[in-house]
Amino acid sequence: MLIQTYGEKYQTAASAATATAPADTAVGSTAAEILEMVSCYAYDGMVFYRKGDLVNASASFAYGYGWLDAGCMLGFLNGTTSTGPSEITEKIPEALHEHLAEKTRRYKRMLTEAAGCVVILPDTETPMYRAAVKVQAIVTAEFNRANDIFSTGDEMNALAHFSYGYGWLDCGVRSGLFGITGDRHLFTI
Repeated sequence: MLIQTYGEKYQTAASAATATAPADTAVGSTAAEILEMVSCYAYDGMVFYRKGDLVNASASFAYGYGWLDAGCMLGFLNGTTSTGPSEITEKIPEALHEHLAEKTRRYKRMLTEAAGCVVILPDTETPMYRAAVKVQAIVTAEFNRANDIFSTGDEMNALAHFSYGYGWLDCGVRSGLFGITGDRHLFTI
């Protein structure tokens, strides 16, 4: 898939997403924060794309999709979800290769650190605990998928999976499923 197509697909999904609860409730307030992140990354991704920064555009779309998909799975949002990052088939200009390599390695490191400094907060007998376990499993699966892709030399698609998994983890933290035991700067709180 071309990055522009991926971004347009994400923008359509992001603009159609809605909160599942009134804004004056805790669930509605959290939903509004998740929607804000979804919207911001749709906007930011298109700004990066128009400036020719295909690396940050793709990462923004994938990260935002992580927030959108997590928000829908957790019941904060109504919307169209993805099945994970779409495969980017677009050739990245040579001038962006170093930027892509640096960002992919940085996101791998950051997601490793972030995943290692959170704990599940809800009691083990609650549905929210099971939701946290599911989010954690998705983050782990995306991280492992990204590493597999990275080992083939496909840094663009590895970055998309690292970014998507990071979106899930950030949404889990923002929604109260996880507590931060380490560097709070790794999260958008």
